[in-house]
Amino acid sequence: METPLALPTIAWIAFAIGSVFGAAAQRSNFCTMGAVADILLMGDWTRLRMWALAAAVAITGTSWLQLAGLIDVHESIYTAQRLQWLSHLVGGGLFGVGMVLASGCGAKTLIRLGGGNLKSLVVFVFLGLSAYMSLRGLFADGRLWLNTVAVQLPAPQDLPALVAERYGLAPGSALLACAVVSAGSLGLFALSSRDSWQPGPLIGSVLIGATVVAGWYLSGQLAFTAEDPETLAPAFLATHSGRMESLSFVAPYAYSLELLMLWTDASRHVSIGIATTAGVIAGALAAAVASHSFRVEGFRDTPDLVRHLAGAALMGFGGVTALGCTIGQGLSGLSTLSAGAALTVAGIITGAALTLKVQLKNA
Repeated sequence: METPLALPTIAWIAFAIGSVFGAAAQRSNFCTMGAVADILLMGDWTRLRMWALAAAVAITGTSWLQLAGLIDVHESIYTAQRLQWLSHLVGGGLFGVGMVLASGCGAKTLIRLGGGNLKSLVVFVFLGLSAYMSLRGLFADGRLWLNTVAVQLPAPQDLPALVAERYGLAPGSALLACAVVSAGSLGLFALSSRDSWQPGPLIGSVLIGATVVAGWYLSGQLAFTAEDPETLAPAFLATHSGRMESLSFVAPYAYSLELLMLWTDASRHVSIGIATTAGVIAGALAAAVASHSFRVEGFRDTPDLVRHLAGAALMGFGGVTALGCTIGQGLSGLSTLSAGAALTVAGIITGAALTLKVQLKNA
């Protein structure tokens, strides 16, 4: 059975999803690192509430797709029964440190690049190189060693599966209960402030959460075939992992660089991750031009360059080790209610907060 959509069509849809994300994030100033900085510097929780609302929308939409039988989150990388807790904590922590040094996470780098920031172009290249070295190169041994420290769970690591296993509930009932509590709590926190009801933060957060849901539907439904013509086995097409994927911005950096270097290799194709990455840049560029905020910006001095290079390297290794970034784990992973995603988010926030405090102390 062939996929209902051709690979180029899948790539263009992924590009469109990324464009919506990029435009929404650029106009609403959505930024996880900025959220942590706002709290530490000004006591302003607005951008953290934006992230919480995006997560609530992502959880709600993803859970609905699961309950409707349109996708199965257990076909993603986030719900393995083996919980690599040390990789999530260490990788997340290093990513958090890196995103502060590099002035933003992987998603923010793409948004800033679309807005004319040439520093982000350098971060893009070095983050991609570091990610590739962590996947298959020099840094891979360290990542694999961290992966050996894990705990085997009695069920897949998503909260509904663990609850169903522990209390003997039907999977659908456990999913519904966990989704209502998780999304409801995040939504109440997000909307408990008047600032969250402003059109910019509200619409931006909802759109960003919706793009995660759209990513799951694209890879898990539109790009899924029950019988691959070559292997005769079920397959998720246009993903590098061979699994169902949604938005993430670490490994796709590496594969984007690989595609550019091997463009004439007919076996290479534009994956969902690559197309989404390009779409974020395009969407942010369009939004920046429309709002007259496009501005070319470079490095201030050599220390500024060194900080960004170090940050990019840490994000590349940390993101691959933790199986995702502030979006890959912070929204896509959390939308599956994965325990690993929660650990990664905790690591990212801790690493970012500690680095910001050190910078403030030395300022």
